[in-house]
Amino acid sequence: MKRVMLTVAYDGTAYHGWQVQDGAQTIESELNRAIEEITHEKVEVSGASRTDAGVHAMGNLAVFDTNARMPAEKFSYALNTHLPDDIKVVASREVAADFHPRFVQTEKTYCYRICNSQFPNPLKRLYTHYSYTKMDTDLMQRAADYLVGEHDFKSLSSIHTQAKTTVREITAAKVERVDDEIRITVKGYGFLYNMVRIIAGTLMEIGAGKYPPEKMQEILDACDRNAAGPTAPACGLTLVEIRILDE
Repeated sequence: MKRVMLTVAYDGTAYHGWQVQDGAQTIESELNRAIEEITHEKVEVSGASRTDAGVHAMGNLAVFDTNARMPAEKFSYALNTHLPDDIKVVASREVAADFHPRFVQTEKTYCYRICNSQFPNPLKRLYTHYSYTKMDTDLMQRAADYLVGEHDFKSLSSIHTQAKTTVREITAAKVERVDDEIRITVKGYGFLYNMVRIIAGTLMEIGAGKYPPEKMQEILDACDRNAAGPTAPACGLTLVEIRILDE
């Protein structure tokens, strides 16, 4: 028996999120099916990040156990012949039998992309949130600076979060304009349910001039979901990377 870790990229548009759900197509269910077709074993992958419906990823991590003789590094090649075009394994390797990416120290990087132009770009509709409202990225960056460090992010998480604590640490928050896109990149050691999308929705309101950048500190201090902005649509969010800090 060996444990294999997969690095998985996917377009989340057609899926009901990562986690297996009865009667729904998910990333996890597609991976389980592909692995079982190769190994002829009943397999259940376990992911590092349970992304929501419509959210994309360039580097989510998952592990599974198998008795298959195939070398771990070959699974990426084999699985890609059994997976749909919108899900691909970009790397695979063997890890310790007790290793799980959800229970080790990691730094996750998310990017939220906003198509901010006079008219929508149909080629970007699946991977960006469109808004014609003019936004000041300098104001957004000043607001994002308040997020860096360890804070109680209760105001910036869903009321449905089941986390034992809403305290998290953000290591970096950057807002930049690239042509007609505004990109919000957030790094941290852990995120609450819908946290990045609520951050994005709040920063968009600040960028549009609804609130000054200093409002972000008031939002954090309030510890009240009603104090923050809306939850931005899922299509603009991509899990860019999960960096393992210890194994």
